[in-house]
Amino acid sequence: MPQWYQRRFLLPGTAKLHVLDLKPEVVKLPNGKSFTHNAYRMRPTSTCFCRDDLYMLRFGQSVTDTVERTFFGAVDQRGSAAVEEFSKVTGFSKGFAKAQGEIPPYMGAQRFRTPRGLDWLKEQTKASDHNQTLAIMARSFQQHTTMWAEGIWEIVRARNTETKFIISDEPVTFYNSRLPPSMAKYPGTEELACVGTRTIFPLGPDSCLVITHLQFTRNPDQNQKALRINARRYDQVVMFAGNVQFDRELEENEVIRINLILKSKATRFIAAGSKEWLYPEKRVRRSGWAIMDDDWFLLPNLWKINFMSQVMTGYKDGSFWAADEYGHHPGHPLYKNDPDRRERERNTRTLSQWKWAKLRRGKSLSHTYESREDKIHDEMMLEYLESVTKKRTV
Repeated sequence: MPQWYQRRFLLPGTAKLHVLDLKPEVVKLPNGKSFTHNAYRMRPTSTCFCRDDLYMLRFGQSVTDTVERTFFGAVDQRGSAAVEEFSKVTGFSKGFAKAQGEIPPYMGAQRFRTPRGLDWLKEQTKASDHNQTLAIMARSFQQHTTMWAEGIWEIVRARNTETKFIISDEPVTFYNSRLPPSMAKYPGTEELACVGTRTIFPLGPDSCLVITHLQFTRNPDQNQKALRINARRYDQVVMFAGNVQFDRELEENEVIRINLILKSKATRFIAAGSKEWLYPEKRVRRSGWAIMDDDWFLLPNLWKINFMSQVMTGYKDGSFWAADEYGHHPGHPLYKNDPDRRERERNTRTLSQWKWAKLRRGKSLSHTYESREDKIHDEMMLEYLESVTKKRTV
């Protein structure tokens, strides 16, 4: 994990992170006794989340750090600027649009550059050795970009809470309420293809990116373990910066729940700006994995997601590119061929908006850069809630 990313989580005026080892080493002594290393320590970013020679290529007696210098150097440089831009966004800008394109590749690198990520790639591809695994990682680290780009993005905030976001040795974390960590043996399974899986990526102590599949926002009560429509790894997509939601302020218990998810999915280490934040399980009100999001706090504002059916864009040479909302292109047998499903989704989307409004009544609301539409959607939701209240009093 790059030091620049870790430094984002330092408290002002500090130079060390509070680190918790979830699996502290047990040392056996010659006399038959044993002791366990301290689980908690304070460390500088230079010694947090590091492993010697993880990215070294070996050729006989020779070793080279080419992967770290050439590959990660470029990815980190672009990723650093993108993370900074996203962490402070308050509306649309050219810098924000550029950052939206740079964030997915950086997240992909973060996902697979960890020991667990490399082990997962090695297991999936049957790589013969570490050199081959690194080569596969360099070629395939963007495999999640397509589905991330087609999702609904929200940047949630923790500016008003005492607790801030933590980081883990799995900085890009998947949460699916029907797929608890206990169901997957190390190094894990592919979860992103499941319709109910959310991607959680802390940007700093008071900002966090959450990506949700569009299909799930149209019916959050569906089977979360089912495969997302047209789940795939590589394809051309068009991203709309105007669809990104931002500025929703989380409550204290909501930040703690995200931290508990991050800790539960960590391999071995987590870190934070404060020692207290390392133990979210001591203060959370919803500790069960399946009910962590039963108030839908990880969902974006369902009233501010347009019900689109396709995207089209034309080029100067007269050619065009098109796809339906699930990435099928013209000529594909499933391209816009299921009007019944779309009608069902319209109905479930409306019912879901109503349920979301009730569950999130009185909570902070996210915004989009289309200020006029943003205001209209807020007014529509408030009108619905007022109508529900009147019916109860009649």
